[in-house]
Amino acid sequence: MEFDIETQGQTQTNQPGIQKDMNPEPVVIRENYKGSGKLEGKVALITGGDSGIGRSVAVHFAREGADVAIVYLAENQDAEDTKKMVENEGRQCLTIQGDIRQQSTCEDAVGNVIRQFGKLNILVNNAAEQHPQEHIEGISSAQLTNTFSTNIFSFFYFTQAALTHLNEGDSIINTTSVTAYHGSPGLLDYSATKGAIVAFTRSLSENLAERGIRVNAVAPGPIWTPLIPSTFDAEHVAEFGKDTPFKRPGQPCEVAPCYVFLASEDASYIGGQVLHPNGGQIING
Repeated sequence: MEFDIETQGQTQTNQPGIQKDMNPEPVVIRENYKGSGKLEGKVALITGGDSGIGRSVAVHFAREGADVAIVYLAENQDAEDTKKMVENEGRQCLTIQGDIRQQSTCEDAVGNVIRQFGKLNILVNNAAEQHPQEHIEGISSAQLTNTFSTNIFSFFYFTQAALTHLNEGDSIINTTSVTAYHGSPGLLDYSATKGAIVAFTRSLSENLAERGIRVNAVAPGPIWTPLIPSTFDAEHVAEFGKDTPFKRPGQPCEVAPCYVFLASEDASYIGGQVLHPNGGQIING
């Protein structure tokens, strides 16, 4: 399947953006992706699961046999579209709206999953926000607080709430970024949170190893998601991903299988590691 897409010059006014308004829309799952029951009987909670990478992970998990809960900020139509896609795979999908910068929201979300499904096996900490600033002086205290609250504090909140229910063989998967490794001069606070996620993943993996709970991460490169046109101007969007060795942005469907692998028994001897679907960028991390 070819993914040599033309992103065009387009923008959206509000983060994290609306998937149905993108042109072209991101590819959620390859038509020829065949599930094999890798996650049969599992229940997964995915933050930022309404669109982009999170939506793709939800649909891939469903095709592999998992029921899914997605947490999203305010994008009701995107969330409903994701729910329909999961249900079309023959699985259940619980949609949970809320601001994950608040610890109570994270705790309530986990509680809702347990009430709906009776268990939780896979936690995917995925939601993020980013706000470009040319200089560090332009980063306000409010922006700094919001970025860290969404991108790393929520990972702690969800993990703390989920651990009561996770058991041996279950897993936590965190979404970091290629910017954690090569930096990003215009996304100082965002890339700092992504570096924190790498350290959090490695440390939590060691912390939970004796309990048999595996913790890993995925560090995507430039992926075509609603966060891109809702973050950057049309000129930047038109050139997005073209500076990678693959000369194009990636699609969510090229990232989600990493999460399937890490959540499944195929990764039973892997912990504290990061997978790098980033268009061929060498980061040695």
